[in-house]
Amino acid sequence: MPKLSINDLEINFEIIGEGKPVVMIHGFTPDSRLMKGCMEPIFTKREKYKRIYLDLPGMGQTAGSKSVNSTDDMLDVVINFIDTLIPGQSFLLVGESYGGYLSRGIIAKRKDKVEGVAFICPMIIPEMEKRSLPEHVVIIEDEEFINKLSEDERNDFRSNNVVLDKNTWFRYKNEVVSGCSIADQEFLSKIKKRYGFKFDVDSVSFESPSIFLLGLQDSVVGYKDAFNLLSNFPRATFAILDKAGHNLQIEQEVLFNNLINEWLDRLLEIK
Repeated sequence: MPKLSINDLEINFEIIGEGKPVVMIHGFTPDSRLMKGCMEPIFTKREKYKRIYLDLPGMGQTAGSKSVNSTDDMLDVVINFIDTLIPGQSFLLVGESYGGYLSRGIIAKRKDKVEGVAFICPMIIPEMEKRSLPEHVVIIEDEEFINKLSEDERNDFRSNNVVLDKNTWFRYKNEVVSGCSIADQEFLSKIKKRYGFKFDVDSVSFESPSIFLLGLQDSVVGYKDAFNLLSNFPRATFAILDKAGHNLQIEQEVLFNNLINEWLDRLLEIK
């Protein structure tokens, strides 16, 4: 995979396809494999989209940096990355969890270039103690399969998912755990201390077609706080999916695919 130099950083990224740029921003600790796992099955059936997957600093194959000390710094890196890779071009945004928070920052700084945005289990409130969160529950469990996992695997799987079956496990392992296991935890702990933006990220409204995909059982970021943004996104679909935690894109794959495709169809209607 190529790398793009941004200040003292070498940003790892991958481009698939040609056409309208779609910038994919993963969450905090995983890497671009999370986004590729859920988005490529959609875009391989659609033409004329240039999918841009990047690893954020300290995650995946992008090393951390002494110059990146906060989420504000992280946002500056992502905006510089976009400006350098696709200068002057408009683009679509897809942000998962922390990537959804960064996407709101991009809209605040580059609204004129963003044509549409999709939020997957977005982080709305940086401070965990201020979030409105449901209790973690398990909705479905394939005990026969779960018992084949090691104790550590079972504990991790149960703590992060609400559908515990073979398909969810293998996707969770390959798309989420794979990135988390190589993240620079020392670097990320520095970012966590300055996790929220210093500016009002919701001071602007966004009138283009958008979508918020929220897990009813998401005990990491919750779903209720997203509705505080209703007036900021007048063209947004807000969907709360049952049988879905913070890995909604895996646990409700069919609904996820249908809703993302519907969002893309709405964007095509704009002339």
